[in-house]
Amino acid sequence: MPCLCFVLQARLDRRRRRFSNLINFAGTNGDDPEFETLLQGTDGRLYGTAWQGGDLTCNAPFGCGTIFKLSTEGLRTLHNFESNLGGSFTGLILATDGSFYGDTYHGGDLTCNPPYGCGTIFKLTPSGTLTTLHQFELTDGVTLPMPLVEGIDGNLYGTTQNGGSGGNGTVFKIGLAGNFTVLHNFDATGADGLGPSSLVQATDGAFYGLTGAGGSGSDCFLGCGTIFKITPGGAFTTLHDFSYAEGTRTSGGLIQASDGNLYGTREEGGNNSNCPENDGCGTIVRFNIHGGVTTVYTFCSQPNCVDGYLPGMLVQGTDGNLYGATVYGGNDTACNTPPYSCGTIYEIGLGGTLTTLHTFQMKDGANPDGGLFQATNGSFYATTRQGGRYGDGTVFRLDMGLGPFVSFVLPAGKVGQTGPILGQGFTGTTSVSLNGIPASFTVVSNTFIRATVPAGATTGYVTVTTPSGTLTSNVPFHVIK
Repeated sequence: MPCLCFVLQARLDRRRRRFSNLINFAGTNGDDPEFETLLQGTDGRLYGTAWQGGDLTCNAPFGCGTIFKLSTEGLRTLHNFESNLGGSFTGLILATDGSFYGDTYHGGDLTCNPPYGCGTIFKLTPSGTLTTLHQFELTDGVTLPMPLVEGIDGNLYGTTQNGGSGGNGTVFKIGLAGNFTVLHNFDATGADGLGPSSLVQATDGAFYGLTGAGGSGSDCFLGCGTIFKITPGGAFTTLHDFSYAEGTRTSGGLIQASDGNLYGTREEGGNNSNCPENDGCGTIVRFNIHGGVTTVYTFCSQPNCVDGYLPGMLVQGTDGNLYGATVYGGNDTACNTPPYSCGTIYEIGLGGTLTTLHTFQMKDGANPDGGLFQATNGSFYATTRQGGRYGDGTVFRLDMGLGPFVSFVLPAGKVGQTGPILGQGFTGTTSVSLNGIPASFTVVSNTFIRATVPAGATTGYVTVTTPSGTLTSNVPFHVIK
C-alpha cells in the first residue's frame, strides 16, 4: 500500500504554491482539532488528534476526542477516547521507541478536578493499543494543552497549566515506562510565569519555554509572560519578562532555527493601532539564548488585518523561512463576522519580511490555531478547528514546491547512540553519512531507517543515498560530546 509520502508532489516547481483540503471532519471521525500539530510516523503516514468527536455518546453530544491516521485511503480513527481514560487533548509526539505519546486535558482520576479529571499521559503503539502512563493529581499538575517533547536522554518533558505546589502549573519529566518527576513548580505569585507553553530542547541541552502571563511586566494584567530555561536536572531560570509591546499570551512554544536563535509567537499584545482587538493582535519574537529579545513582526500591520492576527506555533521550512498560521484575519470579509475572518497561512524570513500565502474561507477551513508540519515529501500539513464541509474542521496541505528530505526523531545524540531517520524511498539504500562520516544503518522499511552515530562524527547534515538519489536532512544533527 502506498504511504502518504507523496513522491509526486516533491517534483512541483518551487515557484508554485498549491493549497488543498484533504479531510473534512464530521463529528464521528473527529471534531475541532484545536491546537493540533500533525506528525509523521515511521510508516510515512500522518498522525494527529481531534479535541472532540469520535464516540458521541461520550460527553454527549460532543465526544471526547480521537487519534487518527491519514493515508492515501483517507482518514482512519485509531482510538476514540472515553471520559474515564482521558479526553480533550492536543497533539502527539513520535518517540525513539517507535510509539506515540501524548497528554489529555481532562480525564484520568475523575475525583481530581471533578467531574472532569486532571488529565493523563498516554502511550499509543502504531497498531493502536493505548496505555495510560500517568494520571495527574493536583499536586503534580492539572490540564495539559501543550504537546510533550522527548529529550536526548530518552525521557519525555512537558508542562501543566495549573496545579503543583504553587497552583500555577509545573514542568515535569516522565520516562517511557511511566516514572514521573516534577522538575519545577511555578510560584504562587506568578513571578516566574503563568501558563507555560510546550518546551524545546536547544543545542546547549537545556529546555526553553514561554509563559502566557506572569513575570514583572506591569503593562499587562497579571504580567505579560516570560521566557524560561530549565535543565534536565530541574535548575530553573527566568530569562526574560515580556512587555505588552513585545507580546503576551501564547498557545505554542519556541523553536530553534538554523541561525541558533529561538523563535516564537505571542497571541496578543504588540503596539499596533490597526488591531481591532483591545488586547492586541500578536507578535513574532526572536530570543538569543545568550540574552536579548527582538520583535520580528507585529500582526495586523497591514490594512484590514490581511496579514492575520492571533498567531500559532511556528515551523522552519527546508528553505530556511518560518511558516505559521493565524486564527483570525485575512482578506475574506465574507468569512465570519468582520473583522475576524477565518485566518491565514504565512511565510516570514528570519529578517522579518512576511508574505501571506493563503486566506481561509469557511469552505476550506477556518481558524487554524495549531502549527504547520513539514512532512519529508516537502509539503506542509495542518488542521483547522472549524469550517470545511461539515463545520467541524479540516486537514489541509500547502505545497510550496520544496523537495524531499530526511528528518530525525531526535535532533542530537552521542557517538554509538542509535536513532530513527524518517523519509521515503529508503529500500535499497546504499549509505548513510553524518557530516561526511559513514554511519552503520539498518533499513527497517521504505520510510524508516535506524542509524548509529559513528566514531569521529561531528555536528552536521545527514545524507542518505537511495536508488533514486541522495536525500539530505532538513537540519544538522548535533553530536554531543
